[in-house]
Amino acid sequence: MRTIRYAVFAALTAFAAAGASAHGDSHDETDAIGKPGIASKAIRAVNIEMTDAMRFTPANINVRQGETVRFVITNSGKLKHELMLGTEKELKEHYELMKKNPEMEHDDPNQVSLAPGTKGDIVWQFTKAGEVDFACLQPGHYDAGMKGAVNVAKASDKYARK
Repeated sequence: MRTIRYAVFAALTAFAAAGASAHGDSHDETDAIGKPGIASKAIRAVNIEMTDAMRFTPANINVRQGETVRFVITNSGKLKHELMLGTEKELKEHYELMKKNPEMEHDDPNQVSLAPGTKGDIVWQFTKAGEVDFACLQPGHYDAGMKGAVNVAKASDKYARK
């Protein structure tokens, strides 16, 4: 057990160090996708369902730059699922860690892990226009296509919500 804990700690330390050196600052990745939002400032709620068909519904969400959204996430399946917001690169890197350490637990504001039949939420402010990816990083789920995107329109664009 001590060896497993050490291996997990070493992997997490290496991941954090690689992220910090590759990006100059550990906050750069989060800044690229926005920042944790304040619940009372959420403009709207978006319901997202996770299923054992390895899909999110909806898988594409449109928001406007600067908007704070409360994602209400429901795990309708019989398997553990999660939703993590991030860049595609960040999600892929974290997925590789999850495949090696499937019992890894998270406590990040851009992520929620849910047992079967439960709900959770993420409140997020989208500060930059572009695309923010999301995925389930449970082993096998990402490879099966359990991913989606938040399309963040410039604050001046009128098509942001669909």
